[in-house]
Amino acid sequence: MFTIRKFNNISDAIYESLPLGEYKFVTEGDDYDAAIVRSADLKETQFPPELCAIARAGAGVNNIPLDRCCEQGIVVFNTPGANANAVKELVICALLLSCRRIVPGIEWVEKQDADVAKNMEKAKKNFVGSEIAGKTLGVVGLGAVGVMVANAAAALGMHVLGCDPYLSVEMALRLDSRVQVVKTNDEIYRAADFVTLHVPENDATRGMINRDKIALMKNDVAILNFARGGLVVDDDILEAIENGQIDIYITDFPNDKINHHDRVIAMPHLGASTPEAEENCAKMAAAELKEFLTTGNIRNSVNFPPCEMPAFEDYRVTVINRNIPNMIGQMSAALTAEDYNIEHMNNRGKGDWAYTVFDVNKKPSDTLIAALNAIDGVVKVRVIE
Repeated sequence: MFTIRKFNNISDAIYESLPLGEYKFVTEGDDYDAAIVRSADLKETQFPPELCAIARAGAGVNNIPLDRCCEQGIVVFNTPGANANAVKELVICALLLSCRRIVPGIEWVEKQDADVAKNMEKAKKNFVGSEIAGKTLGVVGLGAVGVMVANAAAALGMHVLGCDPYLSVEMALRLDSRVQVVKTNDEIYRAADFVTLHVPENDATRGMINRDKIALMKNDVAILNFARGGLVVDDDILEAIENGQIDIYITDFPNDKINHHDRVIAMPHLGASTPEAEENCAKMAAAELKEFLTTGNIRNSVNFPPCEMPAFEDYRVTVINRNIPNMIGQMSAALTAEDYNIEHMNNRGKGDWAYTVFDVNKKPSDTLIAALNAIDGVVKVRVIE
């Protein structure tokens, strides 16, 4: 029986794939085979040697130490697209908030003690906004959320530009034909009335919205950030608001620097805060864990390559290793030396790391496992029966 640690409260939907009785769940301790997490910060968590997988019930994995997980042979999964509809709906809400002066209008109403019906006829001229139909929306990143936002905006009558150098075939096929795909983000910045960000935060994207990129944009542009706070340089955003380059900045990632500014609308990370999104993420995370624990197949890992093989009849050996020459040769030699026949094999690499699956004809011995572990570059060996 596999033991799974829950680092957050997770929807009971996980038990559809990981039923109680077949899997043991714990909320503390250091003896577990897999983990499931939402927002808990695991960067300082010491992982047990038997931990082989962590599933994040969400898309971002900034709370998980990916480099250390690679070094310890821990496969990290996320759930791309599971909360996409919830985020898309909030982005559309933000589009309307950005141009209709809705928040200041509500705040005005809340401050009225008497005669609000009379006073509002004079006051409402202070909250005049514009419509989004006919305006240009630039979507930076055409993953699951970005494509849904682009399609929804096109359906609302907006002219939509999208850019993603890593646009997948699957996402391209989902994209509405009215969405114009451009080659560079700079094309979006120059043309868009609204810019919405839908990319992960990493070394390549951190601070991507800065003074130089803002200078390319139209005056009075609205910037929407429902991806990650670190994608923008806060000081440059505030400077551009003060000089009129940016009309409004709406984000799901508040901080002390941008909070309370009258041209910033900040939400408390509400993007995936719906019961539907939480359930979808939980289901997907649980299914990924079950597949990996019981078959060794990897789907939607952020630190190891996808690798799948059909169901096996006898025994399966999985190996996580550094992606260096002659690893397959050394592993095959170890199996041959112990008189094992390799019935099926799959090997995949991703950057510095690789994952290999062998189906063999008899139960792997302790001697074989020791021989595989002794190969320089191997970090974890698992046997699945």
